[in-house]
Amino acid sequence: MRNLVTASLLTVAMGLPAAAQDSGGRLDIVLQPEPPSLMLGMVQNAPTQLVAGDIFESLLRYDTDLNPQPSLAKSWEISEDALTYTFKLHEDVKWHDGEPFTSADVVFAVDKLLRETNPRLRVSLEHVESITAPDDHTVVFQLKNPFGPFIGVFEAGTMPILPKHIYEGTDYLNNPANNTPIGTGPYKFNEWEKGNYIHLVKNEDYYLDDQPYLDEVYYRIIPDAASRAVAFENGEVDVLPGGSVENWDVKRLVEMDGVCSTGKGWEYFAPHAMAWMNNREGPTADKNFRKAVMYAMDREFVRDVIWNGFGKVATSPVSSKTNFYTDDTIMYDHNAEKAEEMLAASGYDGEEVRILPLPYGETWQRWAEAMKQNLDEVGINSTVVATDVAGWNQKQSDWDFDIAFTYLYQYGDPALGVSRSYLSSNIEKGSPWNNVAGYVNEEVDAMFDEAAVAATPEARQELYTKIQQQLVDDVPVAWLLEIEFPTIYRCEVKDLVTTAIGVNDGLRDAWIEQ
Repeated sequence: MRNLVTASLLTVAMGLPAAAQDSGGRLDIVLQPEPPSLMLGMVQNAPTQLVAGDIFESLLRYDTDLNPQPSLAKSWEISEDALTYTFKLHEDVKWHDGEPFTSADVVFAVDKLLRETNPRLRVSLEHVESITAPDDHTVVFQLKNPFGPFIGVFEAGTMPILPKHIYEGTDYLNNPANNTPIGTGPYKFNEWEKGNYIHLVKNEDYYLDDQPYLDEVYYRIIPDAASRAVAFENGEVDVLPGGSVENWDVKRLVEMDGVCSTGKGWEYFAPHAMAWMNNREGPTADKNFRKAVMYAMDREFVRDVIWNGFGKVATSPVSSKTNFYTDDTIMYDHNAEKAEEMLAASGYDGEEVRILPLPYGETWQRWAEAMKQNLDEVGINSTVVATDVAGWNQKQSDWDFDIAFTYLYQYGDPALGVSRSYLSSNIEKGSPWNNVAGYVNEEVDAMFDEAAVAATPEARQELYTKIQQQLVDDVPVAWLLEIEFPTIYRCEVKDLVTTAIGVNDGLRDAWIEQ
C-alpha cells in the first residue's frame, strides 16, 4: 500500500494556543442570501454550503494547498495500482441525535442517497465499482480504473455523509429531517427563524477533544446590502463571508481599526462566474448567437466597475487557478462589430431573450443590467427577469430561461468541477447543478472521459487543452469572471480560515481571543 496518512490529534491540540480551549462565546456571521434549504446532499447553493458545512462532514478536509486532511476518516491508504481507497473512521463519532456513526452510514450516503441527489458527485462516482464496509469503522472504495482526482472529492459540500437511520427507505427530497438537519459536525442545528437568523450550538459530544471552541453561532439574515455593512461597522456581526457585502463597500470596511481580511479559503472552489445559455431552444440554441453574446459583453467594465477589480476575465470553462487550464483558445474581446456579424449569421429575428440574474445582491442585479445594455447595443431584444433564490433554482431546474447567471466551483480539477457542466450524460431536468445548458457533443464527452483517467499529467493536459478549445468555439455557456471573494472579520476571531473552503468548514477551529 502507499500514501498512508494518519492524523495525530495530540499534536494538533498541542499546537493550539491555550486561550482557544477556553474561548467559548458567540460568533455572528452574515448570511446572504437566505438559503432555500440546509440539506447539503440535495441543495448546493453557496449559502447552504456556508452553514451546512459545519453541521455535516465528509471523510476529509483540504488545506489551502489542497492536501487532504483528516475529518471523519482518521487515516487512509491508496493501493499501489490506485484502484483501492481504504478509509479508517473515527470510532467515537455520534450523530447529533445521539445515534452512533458507522461505516454503514458512509456506504448508504454515498452509494445510495448521493448517487441519486448530487449530480456533481455522480460524475466522479462513475469511476467507482463498489463501496463496501468490512467493519463498522472501515470503508473501501474500489475503482473501475485509476482516477487521480478521486482523492479530492471527500469534502463536506461534495460528499456530505448523511445518516442512514434517518433517510433509508424514505423519499429523500421530502424527508422531514431536511428541515432540521442531523449531522456529525462540530455544531448542531438549533433554530431557523425565517428572514432573521439560523442558530447553531456547540456539539458537546464532538469526537475531537476540546473542540469546537465557540458556544454558539448565529448566521444573520440581513436582506439589505447597506444594512449588512452597517451591522458590521456597529459590531452587531463579526464576520462578513466573501460576497456578503457589495464590492464597493469592501475597501472602506477593511480599513477600519480592528478589522482583518483574507483572500484565502477559496483555493478548492476557484469560483467561476458564467451564464447558462439554453442550447435546446430559442435564439441561444444557435452557436453563432451564443458567440454574439460573448463578443457583445464588456467583461472588463464589469470587472473594473461592478466588481471593483475583485476578479479576472474568464477565457475558458477552466479557471486559470485550476489544474490543466490553457489560454490557447479563441479570445472573445468586447467587439460590437463582431457581435453584430455573428448575430446576422445566426438568423436572429428579434425574439425576446430573457436574462435571469443571480439573486445574491445588488452587484448581481447590476451585472444583469449591464449585460442587457450590452446585448441591446448590438440589436438583441433582452429583458431581465428577477426572482428569489428558490425561484432561481426552480427556473434553472425546469430549463425555463434563455440566459441565466450562476457561479460554480471548480474543486481543483476539471474532472471534479468542470466536466459536470458539459457532459451529455449529466443532463437531467430537476437540478440547477448539472449540464443545465443542455450542451451535447459526443467528442467532448469522450475526451472528458479519457482525460479523467489518463495516466500522466502531460496526457491530461493535452486532452484538456483540446476540450477547452472545442468548448470555447462551441460556447455553450457565457464565461464571465474568475471571482475573488475577500472574507472580512474582527481581528479577535482567530483561525477562522484554516482550509481550502474557508468559512464553510472553518468553525471547527475558530475561536475568539478574550
